[in-house]
Amino acid sequence: MKLFALGVMTTIIMGCSSVPAQSPVELIGHTQSGKASFYAMKFQLRKTASGERFNQMAKTAAHRSLPFGTRVKVTNLSNDKSVIVKINDRGPFIKGRIIDLSRSAFSVVANPDVGIIPVSIEVVK
Repeated sequence: MKLFALGVMTTIIMGCSSVPAQSPVELIGHTQSGKASFYAMKFQLRKTASGERFNQMAKTAAHRSLPFGTRVKVTNLSNDKSVIVKINDRGPFIKGRIIDLSRSAFSVVANPDVGIIPVSIEVVK
């Protein structure tokens, strides 16, 4: 009976685990176009969805579905400037926006006074 209970528990635990649909390696070269914005200062030091503390000075970003730790090249389509960021949060959840950048990352590709920019993103790592 103990062996049966152990088997049932193992099955339940295995059923609750999940496997990502795609690993970051399989996503290399994946591109997407849309709008980018940046985080408000009120999010400084708050926990991100990955568990890291948000840092406006780091080159990080939020994306709705890319795995945490994925490196993405973000290119401003208005001036062709680009920056590489690490995905460590989820969002943005506003129609048309595909990525939320830290202020530091946004500043590399555009003046923050602009607020929202057209971008393309490409998974690089």
